Amino acid sequence: MLKNSAELLELVNSTLNNLCSGRDEYMVLTESMKYSLEAGGKRVRPLLCMAFASLCGLSAEKALYPACAVECIHTYSLIHDDLPCMDDDEMRRGKPSNHIVFGEDTALLAGDALQSLAFEALSTDENIRNIGADAAIRCVNTLSILSGAKGMVGGQVIDLALEKCDGDVDTVRLMHSLKTAALIKSACVMGCVAAGADEEKINAASEYAECIGLQFQIVDDILDVTSTTDVLGKPVNSDSENNKTNMVSLLGIEECRQIARSLTDKAKSSLNAFEGDTKGLEDFAESLLNRNK
Repeated sequence: MLKNSAELLELVNSTLNNLCSGRDEYMVLTESMKYSLEAGGKRVRPLLCMAFASLCGLSAEKALYPACAVECIHTYSLIHDDLPCMDDDEMRRGKPSNHIVFGEDTALLAGDALQSLAFEALSTDENIRNIGADAAIRCVNTLSILSGAKGMVGGQVIDLALEKCDGDVDTVRLMHSLKTAALIKSACVMGCVAAGADEEKINAASEYAECIGLQFQIVDDILDVTSTTDVLGKPVNSDSENNKTNMVSLLGIEECRQIARSLTDKAKSSLNAFEGDTKGLEDFAESLLNRNK
């Protein structure tokens, strides 16, 4: 996605580690937060944030704090999703889920703390020096909306409801848009905002994110019925075992593959709004389509 992705990931990881520093009196909370932050995620959202910032003329390093913020939100959502009151999954990224290691109480609080940490990152003096106060405020607004009731959390509520009743294609698509695509959208949009991009580019980044977010979830649904726990690092057939409607159960695998292909093409077309080199982002959209985990 970025030529210096490895170096940028090291910077993101070290910054997240520094942001998570804590007192001895509540070190178990810090350990719980770091356990999930360091659990082997690909850091897709931080890299997307930095890639769009770079595409819009800002050095990727200056988008560091928005990149870290969206990773904090993503990680908190995974901790909470795995809890018994939500998806009740005991494995995440090939390791025991946070609540299995630290208990439900500490896992819940670790998620809460990571959510707060995201907005702490966006409001640091260094972030304001990097991108300006107006951009920092817009990033706070963007992330709070897209990760809250109008975005990711709202999508999770729909997801839970689908365990109790049958949903149609439009409902499942809305759930995917809110639960998965919204946070990816926040990453791409914050990268553009950090760089001071115009609204045309911000809207194009939003469309790219919406498309790859929907595509990602459809591929996830396909892998849930075609892959194995060893490959995915999490339980398979979880939707069918929970009697939860998804795109595969509604449309079948082949039609879902066709929709995912179409979304990938649309994502790549949205990048025409940018003057710079978009090959990395185009290749990334293709890699999401062709992934096996």
